[in-house]
Amino acid sequence: METALTRLVGVRHPIVQTGMGWVAGPRLVSAAANAGALGVLASATMTVDRLREAVREVRSRTDAPFGVNLRADAGDAGDRVRVIIDEGVRVASFALAPSRELIAELKAAGVVVIPSVGARRHAEKVAAWGADAVLVQGGEGGGHTGEVATTVLLPQVVDAVDVPVVAAGGFFDGRGLVAALAYGAAGVAMGTRFLLTSDSTVPDAVKARYLAATVRDVTVTRAVDGLPHRMLRTDFVDSLERTGRAGALVRALRHASGLRRLSGLTWRRMVRDGLAMRHGKELSWSQVLLAANTPMLLRSAMVDGRTDLGVMASGQVAGVIDDLPSCAELVERIVREAEGTLRSLGAQEPLRAGHRAAAAGARVRPAR
Repeated sequence: METALTRLVGVRHPIVQTGMGWVAGPRLVSAAANAGALGVLASATMTVDRLREAVREVRSRTDAPFGVNLRADAGDAGDRVRVIIDEGVRVASFALAPSRELIAELKAAGVVVIPSVGARRHAEKVAAWGADAVLVQGGEGGGHTGEVATTVLLPQVVDAVDVPVVAAGGFFDGRGLVAALAYGAAGVAMGTRFLLTSDSTVPDAVKARYLAATVRDVTVTRAVDGLPHRMLRTDFVDSLERTGRAGALVRALRHASGLRRLSGLTWRRMVRDGLAMRHGKELSWSQVLLAANTPMLLRSAMVDGRTDLGVMASGQVAGVIDDLPSCAELVERIVREAEGTLRSLGAQEPLRAGHRAAAAGARVRPAR
């Protein structure tokens, strides 16, 4: 299934495994890459030295291209970019729009830059700055998310930019891949679906909570860090929503202390990162601290298995996933389903021809 995305990054299939903190480590990323997808290593929860080690570990497990995801607003983003360049990583993805300068530095080194966006204007901005592609996440996606559904946001972005667009938010099978291609995307990105594989290091008890969830058990809350955050509804999330400001501040300080010990960050650095996330948003000081140490709440569940003390970021698709295939089995199944769907529609060749035209810049725009 060749598209503009597969040609751009050199993978076999137009599927991306997203960079999920504490989840997208070397084992999952290399398994996704070996399956023919683009595996993306999550670096925000790693020190710079650990990031370098993780990149080398992925490379020891696969010869396929892979990427690294990082926060553009992190104080050490420049150091992480240097690791990506030094280690010859194929793709740099960003959870927030990177600066024009970071994009230029990466592109000058031959790295493919794919920022994640949640609005058409953000896609237009990073494309104008030189991004090679954009990953657009609709409101169905897990973690920090927006309010616009993928089916509305995706065509907006496809019509607005002339770079490949990767669709995220609500994808888990081959039918979704075909739908994304029909909208004009060059591929799909999935987080929750790859989290729920046998190659994921998430504890089995946590995976069981995801598999037991219905679509109604996935909620959006601001209680964690003041920003819309899609996750599984649990007793712990309910308690966060009931906690007053004083309780939230105590909890934020406790988790911040844990993150500082684990990461080696200074208090000044943590506050600075929290302030970066606060920029342009109405957050209290307890929320600033929570924004800086939300990784600890995720770690409690995703690493320690403490669903009673942590949060489980999740896309709505958790409610329709009921198995734990390997990455190889998952990717093969998605491609097989997609090809079967295209055959049933009698549209396999027209779709591929359309993507060849789009890659050449011959995009047809609707009248406005």
